[in-house]
Amino acid sequence: MIPIREPILHPIAIATLRPTQITVGMREVRAKRREWRAKKDKKAAEFLGRHMIPVIWGPKERYYVIDHHHLARALHDEGVQDVLVTVVADLRGLELDAFWFVMENRNWTHAFDARGRRCDYANMPKSVADLVDDPFRSLAGELRIKGGYAKDTTPFSEFLWADFLRRRLKRKLLERDFERGLREAMKLAKSKDAEYLPGWCGPVER
Repeated sequence: MIPIREPILHPIAIATLRPTQITVGMREVRAKRREWRAKKDKKAAEFLGRHMIPVIWGPKERYYVIDHHHLARALHDEGVQDVLVTVVADLRGLELDAFWFVMENRNWTHAFDARGRRCDYANMPKSVADLVDDPFRSLAGELRIKGGYAKDTTPFSEFLWADFLRRRLKRKLLERDFERGLREAMKLAKSKDAEYLPGWCGPVER
């Protein structure tokens, strides 16, 4: 159970990869799909060679994705069949309940639904195709790109921002006018209310 960071050099079917989170921001997925379609065949192959999906090798020989869920979903939706993976840890010897216990304690999973509610691990999607859209995750991702907060190494930092925004903005606003929602989110991101969040870069009073 020691992290091994071992690349699997033979292709793994994307459809067999198991997610370790329930949601993604579909806006971000669509952006990655556009980026993928813009690549030429050679550049696409080089891209896949450089962007191996980090996974945990789990019970029943299954590979559990612990990062790049948006990329995996985008590639799946674009019809890509296989990807290369990097095995971060080998947990094949664990029973399933012990496996999820270790995953949670290593911050390798995020079992929250599109409303920010904690879910049982039995509700985890069985495929990247089953990942659910959370517009607040899209908002958090776009907010970081626009400079609302800094990139941070805290696990699932963008989900923390998504939950912060979810409690202050209406989902209907994002569905009707995403750009307006982004402007409102930017104001919130610079407020003192957000100073506990990873990557906060609001004004500091002297």
